[in-house]
Amino acid sequence: MSFTSAIKSELCRLELGRDCCTRAELAALVSTNGNLSLSGRGAISLNIVTDHAYIARRIYKLFKHEFGLAPVILARKKTRLRKNLSYLVRIADSRQARTVVDRLDIIDGENRMRSGDISKLARSQCCRRAYLRGCFLAGGSVSNPETNGYHLEIATELPSHAENIRLLLADIGIKAGIVSRKRQQVVYVKDSEQIALVLSTIGSNQGRLSFENARIFKDLRNRVNRLVNCETANVSKTVDAAQRQVAAIRRLEASPGLETLSPGLRQMARLRLENPSSTLDELGQLAEPPLSKSAVNYRLRRLQQLADQGKH
Repeated sequence: MSFTSAIKSELCRLELGRDCCTRAELAALVSTNGNLSLSGRGAISLNIVTDHAYIARRIYKLFKHEFGLAPVILARKKTRLRKNLSYLVRIADSRQARTVVDRLDIIDGENRMRSGDISKLARSQCCRRAYLRGCFLAGGSVSNPETNGYHLEIATELPSHAENIRLLLADIGIKAGIVSRKRQQVVYVKDSEQIALVLSTIGSNQGRLSFENARIFKDLRNRVNRLVNCETANVSKTVDAAQRQVAAIRRLEASPGLETLSPGLRQMARLRLENPSSTLDELGQLAEPPLSKSAVNYRLRRLQQLADQGKH
């Protein structure tokens, strides 16, 4: 089961809330992923398609609770992915369908779907949570933070509905953007902490915990990788510098010879030749008397300069 599917499954196991919350969640589900079929005589039927059986059952329960209706649920094979099923929740009776869309206020004067008035559907905080939950169940997804970047989105065909979702998210302090993708409007959130807040707001406490754990593990792993890369780079830099120092001392040793150097430089040259992988601090401890790191660095740079100049 994907990360998104696990979250939606958890949401569908939640108990139905108060009547106002049930109405808000159902209105969001229908507005986000519903459509109307029209006949020649003005009759309508209401259809909602989902990829998950548990969401279809949730929609059935919502209709039963709010309107006392028992919609038909049909399972169909997808045309592109024949192994997968999609589920059609349908209210075929025109009078019942008309009652639903009128009460939810999601139909215009030309029998077209529209976004409901959230000032009426989501007046209280609990109704706003329920409305956002319905939107996510119908058109939402969240990337797995263990394998992908941080991204939560809700897709809908209605631009006004996308704006309603954005406003509801802004009401709880979440900054969301809207982008057009093919024929859909996609409301998206990129910040990891705000994604976690969305999950808890819509009622997915287990989903938020899983998200937070994965985020913490990912951040810790990235921090360790940065430290390892930094340490590796430092080691490589130290090794390269030591190799250049040894090469310079070998040139001085060949001509005019280390015995022509001052006692301090001669001691440092021999220490570096005998300890080619030692750090500056370690070379300083080996010197007689012990030297500071800056003193060791100065003497090694002086040896390098003499070798480059061909002098002593």
